[in-house]
Amino acid sequence: MIMRESDIDMKLNKILLGGLIGAISTSAMAIPTEDELSQAAANPVADMVSVPVQSNWVRPVGPNDATRYVMNVQPVIPFRINDDWNLITRTIVPVIRQPEVVAGQGATWSTGDVIASTFFSPRAVTNLIWGVGPVFLLPTASRDDFGAKKWGVGPSGVLLIQAGPWSVGGVANHIVSFAGNSHRDSINVTNLNPFVAYALGSGWSTTFQSEYIRNWQASSGRNTTSLGWGMAKVMLLGSQPVSIYLGYTHFITTPNGSPDNGIRLTMNFLFPK
Repeated sequence: MIMRESDIDMKLNKILLGGLIGAISTSAMAIPTEDELSQAAANPVADMVSVPVQSNWVRPVGPNDATRYVMNVQPVIPFRINDDWNLITRTIVPVIRQPEVVAGQGATWSTGDVIASTFFSPRAVTNLIWGVGPVFLLPTASRDDFGAKKWGVGPSGVLLIQAGPWSVGGVANHIVSFAGNSHRDSINVTNLNPFVAYALGSGWSTTFQSEYIRNWQASSGRNTTSLGWGMAKVMLLGSQPVSIYLGYTHFITTPNGSPDNGIRLTMNFLFPK
């Protein structure tokens, strides 16, 4: 049977159109939903690049009951080691605005010391998620009174259970100084951050969390303990997925009795594969 040129063109067009529709369908299936991104954002060692920019306003601080501002830029970057393991890097870079604490001094800005955590985490997808590795303290503060002037190292770990809409887990580390300015106090600090997150649907979630810091070197006022609650929503800013979190923090104990409370706003930029 001899096919006319028009018939051949029609068949080619159908093949091309079918391939295009298939490609579009496959691409659409690969795009995570808002709820999937919400669950991934709740996982500290998710196999996804994310860049949380966390703003914290806490008060009262100083003789004028002013507000201290701390912005933590916290990029999380996964690296595939092999078919079984990922290496997740989680870095905290603080930028601090300290209100006037001494009369006539005025407010001051500075970067703080960087905390860089690394987690070796299994790639297998299960409800139980974990990772362990070293954590490093880097003396990067741009002002002496905003940093420890010490190098530190220690263990870090994360443990998380994700079942249905629930994400229950925590992040912990312990840092001990090993070098740095000999005239500054040594570092021997434990950090615990347990949390419970619940996915409400349509990209919404709510989170209860606590932050506990134990300074084993201090002779008194060793503990800083806070409780926080907030809401988050995954949305698109243009074509960029972002999780926006707004929450309240109440400080139960602090070394000098302040601050008492705070507000946290986090813009978590998500880069799903």
